[in-house]
Amino acid sequence: VCGERGPAITCRETGCDRSFHLPCAVEGGCVTQFFGLYRSFCWEHRPEQAVEAAPEENTTCLICLDPVGDRKSYNTIVCPACKHAWFHRGCIQKQAIHAGFSCFCCPHCQNEYRFLTEMLTMGIRVPRRGPSWEDDGTYEDLYERHSRCDASECLCPGGREQAEEEGPWQLLLCCSCAAEGNHCSYMKHSTTSWECDSC
Repeated sequence: VCGERGPAITCRETGCDRSFHLPCAVEGGCVTQFFGLYRSFCWEHRPEQAVEAAPEENTTCLICLDPVGDRKSYNTIVCPACKHAWFHRGCIQKQAIHAGFSCFCCPHCQNEYRFLTEMLTMGIRVPRRGPSWEDDGTYEDLYERHSRCDASECLCPGGREQAEEEGPWQLLLCCSCAAEGNHCSYMKHSTTSWECDSC
């Protein structure tokens, strides 16, 4: 690919003696599979997508929204499940790095297994970890249950912050949005569900 010395990767196709550096593989149209035997293939012997599909005119990458061209190629990949989602190789690789193994799926049809298998075969590296957006704690608050009474007048002697799991001051979350709580309507109406005024 680059013409320099010391390539450590050799094409796995029997009889092919082409070698390349791992960082040069993408530039040269080579495919390295990051699973199983970790095989690598040169630009002539790399796996091709078996899906019989061609992008319609003016089809764009679902990730960057730039045109994908008029056919499948090394740099243009289609989802094998829906056959409507087209991506640039670089775009879907970035998506895979951020999503990780547990959340990587087709952004269009949400297919997981078939999509993941095809992308791995085509040389997309998917790290075996959770999504990167969970690492920094940015969305940690989304996993916390609402825990205060939002009634206009809270009747609880312990105040709005007191929330029992059972009993007379059980906090009921809105059965539609779960974004508001109330333990005062429970006392008035003795109900097991409650809906906030917004819903």
